[in-house]
Amino acid sequence: MAEKAVTAPFDGAFIQNVPAADANTVEKALSTAYGLYRDRKSWIPKHKRIEILRKTAEIIKERREDLALQAAREGGKPLPDSLVEIDRAADGVENCVEVIRAEGGHVIPMGVNAASVGRMAFTQFEPIGVVVAVSAFNHPFNLIVHQVAPAVATGCPVIVKPAEATPISCFNFVNILREAGLPEEWCQVVVPENREISTALVTDARVAFFSFIGSAKVGWSLRSQLAPGARCALEHGGAAPVIYAKDADMAASLPLLAKGGLYHAGQVCVSVQRVFADAAVAGDVADGLAELAMKMKVGDPTEADTEVGPIIKKSEADRIEEWIKEAVDGGAKLVCGGERLSDSLIQPTILLNPPPTARVSQMEIFGPVICVNSYDNMDDALAQANSLPVAFQAAVFTQNLDTALYAYKNLDGTAIMVNDHTAFRVDWMPFAGARQSGHGVGGIPYTIHEMQTEKMMVMRSSAI
Repeated sequence: MAEKAVTAPFDGAFIQNVPAADANTVEKALSTAYGLYRDRKSWIPKHKRIEILRKTAEIIKERREDLALQAAREGGKPLPDSLVEIDRAADGVENCVEVIRAEGGHVIPMGVNAASVGRMAFTQFEPIGVVVAVSAFNHPFNLIVHQVAPAVATGCPVIVKPAEATPISCFNFVNILREAGLPEEWCQVVVPENREISTALVTDARVAFFSFIGSAKVGWSLRSQLAPGARCALEHGGAAPVIYAKDADMAASLPLLAKGGLYHAGQVCVSVQRVFADAAVAGDVADGLAELAMKMKVGDPTEADTEVGPIIKKSEADRIEEWIKEAVDGGAKLVCGGERLSDSLIQPTILLNPPPTARVSQMEIFGPVICVNSYDNMDDALAQANSLPVAFQAAVFTQNLDTALYAYKNLDGTAIMVNDHTAFRVDWMPFAGARQSGHGVGGIPYTIHEMQTEKMMVMRSSAI
């Protein structure tokens, strides 16, 4: 069997090989998964699914440090943040149990008119069918949990394709599921040899639900090719805006903005990217962020004191460096950073007033760059914040309730944070991109809902 090499983004060191799936392997995975779904007698009962998930969460907690170190090494997220990721993953698995235990169907009113007399009706939930999950590199363990654990919870056979850069964390999670009692065929991992095989997997008529986390270009293209009737959830990126009023608490807010923009070297779909600050304080905001950024240790993500790790690929680091240079050449003030420390490391960068037409102002940077833009009129800032075809999470910093409410009302986005950074998330809240940023709603309870069908029984009886 062919293999693919996994290397560390920090220094290019070889980690291990993983099996590469050819067309026959993918066909076998689809056939197996679809056969399980069509054979209702083979479905895993709810109590058994709960038992498996509980055991899975226990194992994750027991192996927390090892799992975090592996995720940091292959994905580049610094170890302290990777430890948080593993904790979130365990909590997410437990959240699946909570949802399944509490979720029920509905009673549909009958006997309320002549046509419905002598009838009763109710609904229950069933698994939707085969789930295919295609994941991203930036949270290599927790994103797999978000896509796979709900499928296990609902009783859907699932085939998961991890990001090519970070498949080991996916294999680790799936192996834990199997150790916890999940039959092997109910969750299969494939790393296709090429994009054509990946596309064939996603667009197969046997797929009932497609879960995708990654680039908008790929996600929207795959959605257009799905088989009729297939549901999907797409999670893409944004260029998260922040409205920063002149009365904002600078001491409290700047550390939040620095963390939200530079965390995981900015490789987060809701990372702070565009800060629109009142002209009276914009310079101080940029200088304050620069002071914090310059104190951050940039380096090996497996070291406990590293705060900013590598960019996932050299080509991506090249792109980020090019975008920074374009902005500076166009008139942006380089307040700090911008230097390439290695093939994969870029200094945390603060730009003041980049041109509105620069790519750092128009597109998702997905790198350790925060742009501060001064404004004289908040309505102008809001218009600029809303001017892009992407919309995800946004934020406003102010100590005035009316300002907060005004920004909430007028900012485009599916979640608006008040006095918190745009990358805030807990895994039971709805998490969704609008416009080109995504389709459907993520978050454990919402994904579980999407992976089920609500099936109704209507009973007619003279005894009713």
